[in-house]
Amino acid sequence: MTGNAQNDIARQLHPRRIIIPIAIGLVVVIWLIVKDLNINVFREIKFTWKAPFWLFAAFMLVLLRTFFYMVRIRILTNNDLSWKQAFRVIMLWEFSSAITPSTVGGTALAVIFLHKEGINTGRSTAVTLVTSFLDELYFVIMLPLMILLIGGKEIFITSLQGTGIALLNNLVTVTIIGYSIILVWVLLVGYGLFINPAAISKLIVSIFLLPILRRWKSAAAKAGTDLIESSLELRKESLKFWFKAMLSTFLTWTARYWVVNAILLAFFAISDTFLVFAREMVLWIIMIVSPTPGGSGFAEIILGRYISDLLPVDPVNVGGVALAMTLIWRLISYYPFLIGGAIIVPGWIQRKFVKPTTKKS
Repeated sequence: MTGNAQNDIARQLHPRRIIIPIAIGLVVVIWLIVKDLNINVFREIKFTWKAPFWLFAAFMLVLLRTFFYMVRIRILTNNDLSWKQAFRVIMLWEFSSAITPSTVGGTALAVIFLHKEGINTGRSTAVTLVTSFLDELYFVIMLPLMILLIGGKEIFITSLQGTGIALLNNLVTVTIIGYSIILVWVLLVGYGLFINPAAISKLIVSIFLLPILRRWKSAAAKAGTDLIESSLELRKESLKFWFKAMLSTFLTWTARYWVVNAILLAFFAISDTFLVFAREMVLWIIMIVSPTPGGSGFAEIILGRYISDLLPVDPVNVGGVALAMTLIWRLISYYPFLIGGAIIVPGWIQRKFVKPTTKKS
């Protein structure tokens, strides 16, 4: 990897980039606080013995989400990554996702994270694509299942004054667009990995024929060849291998979505927890179109409105209460990865870009 490429990666991962999502989030939060928050909101939030238990449960779900990510990356690399390496890769992946727009995410850099931890480029590409494939397959399967079990009207419409059919139409439209993008991606990656890996190899090589990327053409050709070999190996894996990979994917995303449930249960008696689960799934799908880093600002606004009708509080104060719940959600499930990544990144860049790594087959 050339010095220019190393500098570009270091620049993309620089800890100062956490300023952008934090700033966006703060601006939106301050605006929402001025708009919706008042003293009556705090009277609606009951802090009982349940609150510490369920807030701890929410934090544990975030840890479980990270743990199952680590389990999956070790499964997909046949345990060639140690637990420590798996933790670094996942934290770096989450950090890069948190500081880049949701439309970009951290997947593009994941190949480099794996490569720098000793996995060859082609295999890193294959593992990253499989990871993305499994993640998006979860959405492709689970969203129709939730709509079938709960009903589209309950998932997409709220009972708050001023939302109703307008919100229904907007959410359905954006969700259809997001779901369509995910479905196309799953079909393309599935075809490339399991049916015609040569097609992805050719695509990689063609991309690196662009003038700005031509200097890495030889490396791209080698990565394409390695990718074909790795894809052939993946197709030889046992059903047990794929079952474990799919199970860890299911567990990590399910743990992620139950965080909001745990936070709401800390303060309120919520009866329809599966509806909360389904609505957060829709939120993550529509966050694909968010132009802000990690969905900052966008997530705070959408989730707050989207769960408001499920909160057993005075309609006058529901906006402020929903905002408070959303802030707790972001503090527990988003900002720890920003801070953790900012701590890990400088030392990782120094070690991995200064000292050569030993590649594993």
